[in-house]
Amino acid sequence: MNLPLFTTDLCLKCNICTAACPVAAVTDLFPGPKFVGPQAERYRHPRLSMPDVSVDWCSGCGICSRVCPHGVAVAEINILAKGRLTKERHTPLRDQLIAHPELLGRIASPIAPVANTSIHLRPARWLLEKTIGISRHAPIPTFTRIPLRKRFRDRCFDTPLDIKHDIDHTVAFFHGCSSNYYEPELGEQTIAILERLGYEVVIPPQICCGLPLQSNGLFDAARRHAQANITWLAPFAKQGIPIVGTSTSCTLMLKHDYRTILGIRGEDVETIATSTYDFFEFLTIFVKNEINRIKFNSLHARALYHPPCKLRNHGIGAPALSILRQIPELQLHLSESECCGAGGTYGMKLEKFPVAYEVGQGLFNQISQLELDFVICDSETCRWWIAKHTGLPVYHPLEIMARAMDIQP
Repeated sequence: MNLPLFTTDLCLKCNICTAACPVAAVTDLFPGPKFVGPQAERYRHPRLSMPDVSVDWCSGCGICSRVCPHGVAVAEINILAKGRLTKERHTPLRDQLIAHPELLGRIASPIAPVANTSIHLRPARWLLEKTIGISRHAPIPTFTRIPLRKRFRDRCFDTPLDIKHDIDHTVAFFHGCSSNYYEPELGEQTIAILERLGYEVVIPPQICCGLPLQSNGLFDAARRHAQANITWLAPFAKQGIPIVGTSTSCTLMLKHDYRTILGIRGEDVETIATSTYDFFEFLTIFVKNEINRIKFNSLHARALYHPPCKLRNHGIGAPALSILRQIPELQLHLSESECCGAGGTYGMKLEKFPVAYEVGQGLFNQISQLELDFVICDSETCRWWIAKHTGLPVYHPLEIMARAMDIQP
């Protein structure tokens, strides 16, 4: 039994999680995290089929676990239930496809110009919707022709023993699928900022963190990805090299989900969990004094900052804000919404798209009422989703930091 299930009996049915759930607020198809989570768990027998399938409408945002006053791992219970549900029924081709962003990137990058043009044509989007159920209105990222790892071959090391320089000021960059195949310029800026702050950046072997697989209920494949990453990353972590990532989803997997949801145990996964930092978490802990001495350029702009759900689930606050607020003449508005609705691959699905859009409507309305130059958000899928529905450019906070430091992609 996984650890989250041990918290089931702590549930007092107070319904605070349901009141806070963004999905239950916009559709009756999802009766709420308490109902499909700790309450339904009491009726799930390991040798009987799932009694209710409405848990499939959970977006996995994690708000329910954050607000529970009794410490019930509501979101984790729901994710485990979705995984069991997937095992009991056929997994659609659509779900298997969108659960493999790294494979898609690897296939498409050699033909990126053709792939990008083709996939964004209206007939192609219509065909994807009609054949496999990917909404024609959902954002689809563009592929890069030259992935990040190819751009920085000299920084890719198989083991820490291969590193020739002093490792005391070295960080291991977990770039994830996004910075490798879809947003390599973000990875370039990550490396440039860390080097400007006095760190050597190495890129260890890695594959997709496994979150898209986990989110689509493909737990066995997610565990294989996790085990591979643990094998590759553990030697770096054991040498005292911090693991830094720019995707809040990836770093949360390394810190939390490998152990709590996928149930992986052992010294290596524990060492990785305690050695992993989200990008701005790392900056505010290790180089706060150096950042305070930076003379940031003025940015004459109005922006809204939306901390994504996965960042909130880290329990570290919004460390990017402390740095963004140091940039002269950058006027920041804070998001009044808990969730943008994207839910990773959730909003790509034809049947889920209307629900995901309604969840994000409050954020979209706030953005439309402000005269903004751009939006800032730490999560790649949230950035693509918000940009699609607002028409504004949406940047990772490190891109704004880089701009204020005269660092170009």
